[in-house]
Amino acid sequence: MNETPVVKQAEGGSAASPTSTATPASGASPGSDRADLRPENIQDAVIRLAGNSQDGIQTAGAFLARLAGRSDHDVMTYMTIPATISGGPSIFQVRIGSGEVLSAGDEADFLVAFYQHSYQDHLDFLREGGVLLYDSDNVEPNLDDKRFVYVGVPITGLTVEALGGTAKDKGKNIFVLGLISKIFNLDVEKLKKLITEKFGGKDQSIVNTALMAFQAGYAYPVGNVLTKHYRFEHFPKTSGRAQITMDGNQALAYGLIAAGVRYGAGYPITPWSSIMETLRRELPKYGGIFVQAEDELGAVSLALGFSYSGYLAVTGSAGPGISLKAEAIGWASMAEIPLIVCNIQRGGPSTGLPTNVEQSDLHQAIFGSHGDSPRVVLAAASVEDCFYIAIEAARIARKYSTPVFILSDTSLATRIEAFDEPDLSKLMVDPKPDLTPREGGFKPYDLERITQHIPPGTRILDGKYPLIGGLEHDEMGHPTGSPKLHMAMTAKRRNKLRKLAEEIPVPEVYGDQEGDTLLVGWGSTYGPIHDAVKMGREHGEKIGALHLRHVHPLPNGLEKIFAKFKRVVTVEMNDQGLYGYGQLGTILRARYCEPKIQSVTKTDGLTFRVKEILQGVFPGKFVSVRGYSPNRPVSGNGEQDVDVARAESIAQGAG
Repeated sequence: MNETPVVKQAEGGSAASPTSTATPASGASPGSDRADLRPENIQDAVIRLAGNSQDGIQTAGAFLARLAGRSDHDVMTYMTIPATISGGPSIFQVRIGSGEVLSAGDEADFLVAFYQHSYQDHLDFLREGGVLLYDSDNVEPNLDDKRFVYVGVPITGLTVEALGGTAKDKGKNIFVLGLISKIFNLDVEKLKKLITEKFGGKDQSIVNTALMAFQAGYAYPVGNVLTKHYRFEHFPKTSGRAQITMDGNQALAYGLIAAGVRYGAGYPITPWSSIMETLRRELPKYGGIFVQAEDELGAVSLALGFSYSGYLAVTGSAGPGISLKAEAIGWASMAEIPLIVCNIQRGGPSTGLPTNVEQSDLHQAIFGSHGDSPRVVLAAASVEDCFYIAIEAARIARKYSTPVFILSDTSLATRIEAFDEPDLSKLMVDPKPDLTPREGGFKPYDLERITQHIPPGTRILDGKYPLIGGLEHDEMGHPTGSPKLHMAMTAKRRNKLRKLAEEIPVPEVYGDQEGDTLLVGWGSTYGPIHDAVKMGREHGEKIGALHLRHVHPLPNGLEKIFAKFKRVVTVEMNDQGLYGYGQLGTILRARYCEPKIQSVTKTDGLTFRVKEILQGVFPGKFVSVRGYSPNRPVSGNGEQDVDVARAESIAQGAG
């Protein structure tokens, strides 16, 4: 088999396009026998792997991300996977940086295309001058397009040769990992250790096969492919703490454990299921248990039983499952039982887009109940914040005896980031119930106090034990139909959330503290919004950003911040609705009666790109984003002019 790569250099381009601190050398033509392989220092690179879900590109991308974390680099990933069991087109994008990385990158510097459809669907997401590394056994690019550097390598054939015919093309993801490792001078020993850890629980032959594929890719004569090697600059971390690397669902699960949650119940659904799996594996190590119930209503009911026993419990799902839990969550509001409910959002309604991202369950979390059913709603901003938001949710649930929703989404659930290892010695909560005997006169539903239940089995000295149930009740929990008591108890349940609002810190404003535009976000839009503020300020805009972790109740004092800006724009991954505003925008307009609050929204199942935000907020001022963008900029009345002609279908996996 001919192993000489096909190399086509775009006129005036470089042989690679990451953000570097030196001028890249010109690319080599085919057959070049001299290449400068001294590593060139770079600070940032976006690598996109595009293929099919069966190819293991998520595995290869995850290796790159975890290596970055172990090497004290910042990293952020983005992936799409098909919703069908049979699989289909998929991508994994990883951005590695020597400094702070807040978003996965608008455009790729380095695109690996395994198939023709991978090349066709994703070429427009490769920046001009970027490198297209393609499998020449499966891809025929248009070499007349001079925007890019084309590098053809027979990836499938070389993988089969390295592993033997029986392996077919399985392992080409690891072959590509080796090739990328050579090009970017990555730490080979750390990568081999990661591979061994990943496959170590399987037969040793699987580990050996993966290492052979990696070595074959690493040994490929890369000097014939590119005239430069690259190396990420290393800036020592100032925190002094080791970095850990994980995805958002893992961070949320471990945050719950740190918060003292030892019991829970759930039912499988994408993308919540991996939290279930982690808790089912880990909780027994702490004396707890996680139960997979027969259905969603059974799961939340089991969790309520755990919480009633004195151990704060967790349940969770995605939007469809939360709908099925609604009745029991209403019971928790009435009985004032502490409970953590995780909603890992996905595209909806109904089965919707089960493997794509959306932020369309905010109204469901706040208002999705029968009757007046107060609950707290928090939203994690990053993978690291998934860990800490779980601790905050547990604190609030215990202090205020209330259901607390944690909103995450598919992007956070699957995204891999590196962050400083938490100081568990200061964070771990002892969940042991307080069984100290109580004095007589104990009333769990005292109208003058926030409800605090006592665990069953706790002795009450005067022998008068309260009741707990879903019927309206008096201060001892006895059922009542008194109109006066119902009004008083309704106010009691409402007012404890007002008390909570008084203690919530007002979020800091990033960027300009006053000016023309304030971007307001919640959840996983944190990084792109902050990068948009950076870029906007570089272009002379007076712009700031505010991100909400506590979405309901809102912290007091936001109106003072809004008053410092000429307009306030919420950036959300949900529909603009009948009246032209996103779900958070609708809530803020209702709360503050402020007409200058507008929204930029989208529902394409993909995360926001930085230029996409700027295009929507500042029409005509910023370069168009490549690819599909379904929502046009907001107009003065908040409405968006949707160009139906552009509302075309996106190939699954195109991001």
